[in-house]
Amino acid sequence: MPWWTGLPLLLGLAAIQAIQLPRLQRYNGMLRPALRWGLAGLLAAGFRAFDNHGLGLTLTALAALAGFTLLVLLESWQDHKPQRSAAAAAASPEWSELAQAPIGPSGTLIELQAPDWITLDSAATKVLGDVAMLDARSCIVGAAARIDNIELKVSVAPGRRWLAWPMAAWRGVVLYDRADGKLYRLRSWQLYGWHAGEAWLSRSEEQPPLALSHVLGQDQRDE
Repeated sequence: MPWWTGLPLLLGLAAIQAIQLPRLQRYNGMLRPALRWGLAGLLAAGFRAFDNHGLGLTLTALAALAGFTLLVLLESWQDHKPQRSAAAAAASPEWSELAQAPIGPSGTLIELQAPDWITLDSAATKVLGDVAMLDARSCIVGAAARIDNIELKVSVAPGRRWLAWPMAAWRGVVLYDRADGKLYRLRSWQLYGWHAGEAWLSRSEEQPPLALSHVLGQDQRDE
């Protein structure tokens, strides 16, 4: 057999390594030794083709220097090139898939209306209508809804369905639903604002505000 018989196979292995097909990446541990030993075998076969002549030794040494230099550069490029494994490729779509994917609904921008605190006094009760002050820490809504241990300040939601009072010493917030006649006392929460007639509450400046429906569900899960 001629000495260059293994050259096509060697070039094919080098092409596989350079292309880096995802389905063949698991064979990298076998392909690299095959390239190294294949190059060494090809050099030995080329040297023997010169019948141990001095020119053959010189050409083989030059070929070995060039071949192993290219092999080292190829392996170094592979090691430093960001690779995308088959699992990652299956999990994350290609840019062409993202470009053809349908566009989802746009996000909703929520703008909260800051609470307007009204001091409960004789003038304010005339404006609010069904809210009357009883003493320094209590008021009454309508005929029977008594709110105790509060600061005499009230905020009315847009639509006037909800009323909010700070707890005494601002330790929390009291919310009253006029439509259902329900009262909610939430310690450590403060009224941050109103949106779509619903109260949004916050515990600190570092945390984003949450809707009342979410806060009530969270408190029920904590219980």
